[in-house]
Amino acid sequence: MKRVLIVDPIAPAGEAALARAAEVVNAPDSAPATIRRLAAGCDGVITRSKLPDDIFEAAPRVRAVVIHGTGIDLVPLESANARGVMVANLPGVNAQSVAEYCALALLALARNFIPITSSLQNTTWDAARALGVGAHEISGMTLGIVGVGGIGSRLARIARHGFGMNVLGNQRRLDRLPPEAEPCSLGALVAASDFVVLTCPLTSETHHLFNRDRIAKMKKSAWLVNVGRGPVVEEAALVEALRERRIAGAMLDVYEHYRLEPGNPLLSLDNVVLTPHLSGMTVESRARMGAAAAEEMLRMLAGERPKNFVNPQAELQP
Repeated sequence: MKRVLIVDPIAPAGEAALARAAEVVNAPDSAPATIRRLAAGCDGVITRSKLPDDIFEAAPRVRAVVIHGTGIDLVPLESANARGVMVANLPGVNAQSVAEYCALALLALARNFIPITSSLQNTTWDAARALGVGAHEISGMTLGIVGVGGIGSRLARIARHGFGMNVLGNQRRLDRLPPEAEPCSLGALVAASDFVVLTCPLTSETHHLFNRDRIAKMKKSAWLVNVGRGPVVEEAALVEALRERRIAGAMLDVYEHYRLEPGNPLLSLDNVVLTPHLSGMTVESRARMGAAAAEEMLRMLAGERPKNFVNPQAELQP
């Protein structure tokens, strides 16, 4: 029987479907050493965490990987191609969950929600109330979305029709933006937006797209939200801007180096909200992703091509 390593927990129904045709191994954590050790005896891997760059050297038996989401940068694709490892992802399955997370970010940042809650728990009623003096309504504010795909399109509808925001959109094909987003150059979007939300993929063109110069062009009163890929933002430059109050704040779900390790300077800042890559993780999205991931894995282990084949250039091997 084939063995499949599940790096990050998937929905019970998805795991049960997988277990009917394969032996399931659940990782206790997503540390690189743990992944290497457990993957060594497996034929497939389902992951939402970044796999070590040498994963296929450490686990030469692996023939299939399913990304429990969309981020293809979680897998060393060149190595997968060279070793004939099929890789699949699940595009669009968690788009609604991520769009709702972004809506939460807009409200939480504008209303100073996290510091107020923390203050009420740790200081006094009056100190917490004082932090609400600078809270804002988001109606009439301008939202700039960089990368208006499945997530960005849903967020544009929520922001425009639900909150009454002005929505600007930037992507490679401006003629393909949804009607809720006004086409805009990246420079104009950054300068005009009260919120800049990054939902774009990581490519050679988007790596450090938001570098020191780009961040410097944001309004001092603006907030940055990143739910796309961490390296789209030059993290050191963002830390500087936040520390020096050159932008109002940020909410981040992804980071330049996948795991946010202890001692990271972001952890010491009071104007940034941090979450551990879970914007797409809800009960509903996990149910959809778990079922889809199990189906794709079983398909590949049977020697068939997956529906969402990330690397069709890989040599197919039995």
